[in-house]
Amino acid sequence: LLGPEPGPVLLSIPYNVQKESVDENVLEQIHFPSQTALRHTSPTTDLVALLRAAQHPVIIAGHGCIQTGAREIVAAFSKRFNIPVTTSLKAKGVVAEGTALSLGCLGVTSNGDAYRYLVDHADLLVFLGAGFNERTSYLWNAKLLANKKIAQVDRDDAQIGRVFQPDVAICGDILAVMENVFLSLEADAMAPKSLDRLEDHQAAIAPSSNEGRTEQPEAFRLIQLFFGELAQRFPHNALVFDDNIVFAQSYFDVSDRNHYFPNSGISSLGHALPAAIGARCFSPDSPTFAILGDGGFQMCCMEMMTAVNYGIPLNVVVINNGTLSLIRKNQFQLYGERYIDCDFVNPDFSLLAQSFGVQHYRIETEAALNILFDHADLTGGINLIEILLDKHAFPRYLSAR
Repeated sequence: LLGPEPGPVLLSIPYNVQKESVDENVLEQIHFPSQTALRHTSPTTDLVALLRAAQHPVIIAGHGCIQTGAREIVAAFSKRFNIPVTTSLKAKGVVAEGTALSLGCLGVTSNGDAYRYLVDHADLLVFLGAGFNERTSYLWNAKLLANKKIAQVDRDDAQIGRVFQPDVAICGDILAVMENVFLSLEADAMAPKSLDRLEDHQAAIAPSSNEGRTEQPEAFRLIQLFFGELAQRFPHNALVFDDNIVFAQSYFDVSDRNHYFPNSGISSLGHALPAAIGARCFSPDSPTFAILGDGGFQMCCMEMMTAVNYGIPLNVVVINNGTLSLIRKNQFQLYGERYIDCDFVNPDFSLLAQSFGVQHYRIETEAALNILFDHADLTGGINLIEILLDKHAFPRYLSAR
């Protein structure tokens, strides 16, 4: 609310805080300063010193890297000095995922690989424009930060030290700071860090038994293959808007030339479809995908007619399992499988597509998936793509809500 830049503000209040009682008299004691002075002005030489001393540093890149145009410098820095990078959900693709130095996405709904590396091996965490919120921090799991040096670089002074106390805190433009640090380490001829632990970690990643790792049963194979094909067939310039986020966080390797837009955890069901339409108008040559659950799609499905009316090419991908998966998952885990108001009946999506005058693809086999990517016009057409999923299959991470 008091930030230096105008615009919308999202107030995210943790669930435990929402349940607390508050004495209304405390409101009289709150003082809102007219201007916030910068409090964090550590010199970049302090960050340089931490990086030189660390054996196994890790960069945690947040959306601030994208906002400040720092994607290229972060990728170059990582490659030059052999420093692995993990990202927040909104920062997927800051460093091309699927490459050797990418740990993938950090967060409670991810597959847990980055979590395990940070806990077991990292001795320095460099936060670049990452807020370390409830999702990214695994509900503020203390193991992630224990026994590590911490550096934080953010252009918003209010973000620094808000969740954890960094050893080095720099408020400034991430691009400018990292360029300065890069040049300093080059001038000092700092050798690249050893990749032994990273290579051992990647070779020894266990399946679903690891703490923090999301289960990946065979039931998700079609979704996993879909995201794999999407990444391979559209390695650059694709726009992907995602309501679901859970599957993409683990299965979609976003390249540094693609753009991924999740729902940011606000659970704004159905936003992906109108958002994708707007983005395609702005970037008319970019293959565009809106990925939704069937519950979210039913909240906004008539927006497809907007795409038809204006001839806006679009791929709407609906995960069809006949349920609100997050609600069903929580009722499975926390309420003894006492399911209430989470299941529903879907329309016939083929007839719905026919009524819109768009192409329909129903994916329930690998052969059907191959037909989609081999023959569908995913760049210039309007397609309704339906991927079948068993409603009893969902990643069984615990959301703790």
